Amino acid sequence: MHDIRFIRENPDAFDAAMLRRGLSGVTDQVLGLDAARREKISASEAALAERNAASKMVGAAKASGDDAEFQRLRDLVAAKKAEIATLDADAKQADEALRTLLMSLPNILADDVPEGSDEAANIELRRKGSPRDFDFQPKEHYEIKGVLPGMDFETAAKLSGARFVLLTGAIARIHRALAQFMLDTHCDINGLTEVWSPVLVLEDMLYGTGQLPKFGEDSYKTTDGWWLVPTAEVTLTNIVNGLVINEETLPRRYVADTQCFRSEAGSAGRDTAGMLRQHQFEKVEMVSISHPDASEAEHDRMTGLAEDILERLELPFRTMHLCSGDTGFGATRTYDIEVWLPGQNTYREISSISVCGAFQARRMNARFRPEAGGKPEFVHTLNGSGLAVGRTLIAVLENGQTADGGVTLPEALHPYLGGRTALSPDGTLI
Repeated sequence: MHDIRFIRENPDAFDAAMLRRGLSGVTDQVLGLDAARREKISASEAALAERNAASKMVGAAKASGDDAEFQRLRDLVAAKKAEIATLDADAKQADEALRTLLMSLPNILADDVPEGSDEAANIELRRKGSPRDFDFQPKEHYEIKGVLPGMDFETAAKLSGARFVLLTGAIARIHRALAQFMLDTHCDINGLTEVWSPVLVLEDMLYGTGQLPKFGEDSYKTTDGWWLVPTAEVTLTNIVNGLVINEETLPRRYVADTQCFRSEAGSAGRDTAGMLRQHQFEKVEMVSISHPDASEAEHDRMTGLAEDILERLELPFRTMHLCSGDTGFGATRTYDIEVWLPGQNTYREISSISVCGAFQARRMNARFRPEAGGKPEFVHTLNGSGLAVGRTLIAVLENGQTADGGVTLPEALHPYLGGRTALSPDGTLI
């Protein structure tokens, strides 16, 4: 959410910032609602002062025997009471409208975010690893012979409908091994704190991280009012919701492996084959709660951690700086990491690492108490996949596939698979 004082003091700058997001005339809307709210509050305060003054005079009029003045003052007190109630209701309505508008506006982009309307304007920052030269035509993950016994879309469709998958046997174990490898690396080597968190959350938590009010159709809501998390960003970031924490505890670095749930609204016809885009999937999510002065460095650090997972898995990838039209609602800057998928002959997103500045913290009222004293300040928040487990499984299978339909597995996974090093063409670990 945005600071209304900043908008009042910098209307042109805010308009320019929203224009980069494709929104025009926003400042006039915000300031119009703000002016209406402040006008009603001021009028209510003036009416309250008049009522209080009249109330003090009622007793004196009665004591003096001036019945006409006594009745006039009583009527005035009653009228002002009704006027105050109306003004307060109007002020509350204007305040709610202002808050709803501010909550629906995207974050201000960092100055270095490249201009552009879509992913075509994203800028490649670096590329690591070389795509493998196959002496046969590489297949997509769901077509590999050794994968077929353990990746069942038909049974999943019977159980749950489209865009679900049933993993069994060796494929399920590789999937589990990937998540365990990621968690162990982030905790034992990268110093993140592992969290096991709920996947059902209260509505306020999605407001805190920015999924609501604008993107409710992208998530699932239960009949009891809980929401299924689209990512553990929601739970991990909201750990500091409403808190004032000590500066010396920053940064707080969390990681969690959770099931994630997305309706994929608006993605009809996109990536329907295989398990690239599912309603339910598993993701290892990283979140940092940072001091404002350190969030830029933290963004680079988190990006490096996600890249390191791919390097350890021997997967080629590239890192992209997203342009203005492709940067998400709550981010001030985002780096996407895209892994090479030989079956599709292209790079596909496997992680988005975003710095959100104080945007989410203001929505959550999450602050820190400076060691040197002074007023509490808003923390900065960051989030990123470290990594999407299902997409990593796809990349491992496609990049390691062999001509006979088997898969050679990355060395980093061998300890998690009981020393087994490959998936055979008949779908067993060997």
